[in-house]
Amino acid sequence: MTRRLHTTDLVCISGEELSDLGARKEGWLDDPNLLISLDTHSLALANRSLILIRNWRLSDDGIPVPETRRVVKIIPELSPFEGEYISAIEWLVFGDIRALIVGTSCGYLLIFSVEGSLVHRQFVNRAKILKLRVHGIEQDLMQGASCDGVCIVMPGAIARIEGSDLKILLHRRFQTTNSQFRDEEFGDGKYFENSHSLLPYHLWNINKFRQSSNRYYCAVSIGDDAFVSAYRLSVDNSRPLVGAILSKFVPATFSKIASLSKLILRGEANNRRKPQATPDAAQASPITCLKDHPRKGEKLTLSPGGTLAAITDSLGRILLLDCKALAIVRLWKGYREASCLFVEMLAAREKSSAPLHECNKRDYSLCLAIHAPRKGIIEVWQMRTGPRLLTISCPKGTRFLQPTYRSSSPSETSSFYVPLQAFFLNGDSGELSVLHRSVH
Repeated sequence: MTRRLHTTDLVCISGEELSDLGARKEGWLDDPNLLISLDTHSLALANRSLILIRNWRLSDDGIPVPETRRVVKIIPELSPFEGEYISAIEWLVFGDIRALIVGTSCGYLLIFSVEGSLVHRQFVNRAKILKLRVHGIEQDLMQGASCDGVCIVMPGAIARIEGSDLKILLHRRFQTTNSQFRDEEFGDGKYFENSHSLLPYHLWNINKFRQSSNRYYCAVSIGDDAFVSAYRLSVDNSRPLVGAILSKFVPATFSKIASLSKLILRGEANNRRKPQATPDAAQASPITCLKDHPRKGEKLTLSPGGTLAAITDSLGRILLLDCKALAIVRLWKGYREASCLFVEMLAAREKSSAPLHECNKRDYSLCLAIHAPRKGIIEVWQMRTGPRLLTISCPKGTRFLQPTYRSSSPSETSSFYVPLQAFFLNGDSGELSVLHRSVH
């Protein structure tokens, strides 16, 4: 089988503008300082001081068409005295509303429009933001999911912002027509001086190990100190029980297993020179951990339902973790520097040729796609204990991507289920491709 039989080229992002990010150099996508976030209509790339957004639109046939303005260039205001730099980016999508969330090494959260205008700026914590992750909860077979919130991962700490608060903030500053921000409203910077416009959030410090009988988030972390660790992040007794998956040093996310009440902690007005005090961190206590020296956890990927997590380690292994039982249920060996994404595919042959609108969620099987750059291949395995369904070749310098979780809006009336898919960005050609939803 060849790669082209199982993927479709969507759009080419190559251009002179990308040379600022080293696009003309061999292996530029492997740069650890290069951050990439994919949306259904945009691709954001960033280094330590610069952000480039490549937008496209979809034709009536669903084919991406590059916009006339090829690249939007953003140079955030960063503190040169503290050596501040961009440390995380992620797309936030509520129906027609799209924005880019940016985290910095000094603990600031920035939100930009797709046209590059600064929409929101807020101090979160005196620590580097390692990862931003948008997460949601499943609704039903047709609607898929709704936005639940955003988690902000820092060394030894994690913060959570409610999706409803983000949606209110963005709707307040968004024109419903043409999906464009009204840039003139915040051009003078007065918005940032209003303390009531700050996003409420909840903060946990997982380095504080104290017992508590309160309701809690259950968090799983991976890192250098322990390969896998589980913590109890306490909240008020009146709050319901919610599960969470996070990584102290690599990608993180929350997994929704019950409804979450609104947690409101408002800070003072944001000031770049004198940041407001952060909320007191909630209690955390260890539940269990797995130490296997010299193994170190490197990357963590969560399944759509939050029941499984794929963890890569420094010894070239991939472990499948049952997030509820906190048990390893499957192991792969010989995958150094691998990346994993959960995807949904049509594994049954009788469904492989069915039109997309005739398939619902029950027709798809949850699979794990593994990108092994040293082997130059991508493998697709059926979950949890199913066989390997597919092996395709992959060019050197390819980046494995997946669109940000997309929250549906009341105006969207999609009549078919859209499966979770994997995308490939070729560093040499600039082609963005998608993996077919059928393995046959």
